[in-house]
Amino acid sequence: MEKGRGHSQGEKEKEKTCKRCKRPYKPSSNSSSSCRFHPSFFVCRRHDDQKRYYELGPDDPPYAAKFFDCCGAEDPDAPGCTTTSHASYDDVDL
Repeated sequence: MEKGRGHSQGEKEKEKTCKRCKRPYKPSSNSSSSCRFHPSFFVCRRHDDQKRYYELGPDDPPYAAKFFDCCGAEDPDAPGCTTTSHASYDDVDL
């Protein structure tokens, strides 16, 4: 019997960690909607007249307008607004 690139019955598939959503996944079950993430930063707006945005850090003042720049969600724990397949840290970016 020839050994192929697939996994034998007794062999356990190695989990990878997604660099977008940081969740573990198995490559064999990775689909085009497996990964849910925000493609932009969680930001806050200083003042309407300044129109400046910046990434929210732990020591930043508690401004009222905090949101994900990509979708406007105001909860930092909001589910991602974009879905795609998982991407491993081992994958080569093209």
